[in-house]
Amino acid sequence: MALLGLSLELLAVFIGFGFMVGVFFGFFGMGGSFLVTPALLILGYPAPVAIGSSMAFVFGTAVIATLKHHDVGQVDYKLGALMFVGIVLGIEGGKAIVFFLETLGRAELVVGVAYVLLLAAIGLLFVRSALNGSDDDADDAEADEIPELAQTIKSYNIPPMVTLTDGSKASMWTISGVGGGVGLVSGFLGVGGGFLRMPAIYYLIGVPLSAAVGTSLFGALMSGAVGAFSYGLSGVIDIGVVTALLIGSALGARIGSAATAYVDENDVTIYFGIMLLLASTAVAFGELATWLERPVLDTVSFVLLVGSSLFVTVVIFYYGIRAIRTADDHLSATAGGDD
Repeated sequence: MALLGLSLELLAVFIGFGFMVGVFFGFFGMGGSFLVTPALLILGYPAPVAIGSSMAFVFGTAVIATLKHHDVGQVDYKLGALMFVGIVLGIEGGKAIVFFLETLGRAELVVGVAYVLLLAAIGLLFVRSALNGSDDDADDAEADEIPELAQTIKSYNIPPMVTLTDGSKASMWTISGVGGGVGLVSGFLGVGGGFLRMPAIYYLIGVPLSAAVGTSLFGALMSGAVGAFSYGLSGVIDIGVVTALLIGSALGARIGSAATAYVDENDVTIYFGIMLLLASTAVAFGELATWLERPVLDTVSFVLLVGSSLFVTVVIFYYGIRAIRTADDHLSATAGGDD
């Protein structure tokens, strides 16, 4: 028996995986969609199908998560709109590279290796940031709002300058560069690009962290829409896979976004970085399975990818429940003191 063109087993896997990806997307403003393409590659989907389906999923998930951040005023729509042209051009460039590699029969290999290197690099940065952050967080909280690198970039007034929603100014060249670079990665790897876009918005453009997360999600919405439309015209999107993933992520993204009100991101960042390193290892196992013709490595790869995602989801839930209980205990104690 099959639903949405999928067996019941795959349907359950994709719904559950979509839920976890949705939690990451809503909580971090990044870090979910880049797991979908490797998972589909590991399961044997062709690179264009894996990337196109991932882009369609990015769009649906980003809509849900962006609406949640919109409710609390954490989206700079002006900045997102200014990045749009760069995103479109970048995605088309990335897509052209993928289809060229597909004609050479090398798309799956190149995309897989790119994922191994990129996930490992980003994972190491997250772990390093988390380890260093324990010392840095004790410093002036106000200074954390605008990183030193962003302050340096802002000090160079390269016209045209644009006034953002928060009143700060940024060069249109910086904004376009961020949009184009993230768009290229999105089109090539089938991701929303949040793991690059959110840090870029924060560290290069200099938007406060809370607004950087919401604006990154809005950027994912735009890049997902453009990418899904572009790949959809080529007929390489698996609607069944996308629908199953969205069913799970619809709930996950709302929960992840709501968790930001209770959980300190610094508590979870190191686990997220470790998950990226494990995901990099998982993709590497998937590539080895192809090269060595050992299907068992595909199983190891998929279990590692899903298992590491499940672990971080549980960590976010744990910290969220603990924070809510602490707040309830504090309110109870306060109420008792008033009596």
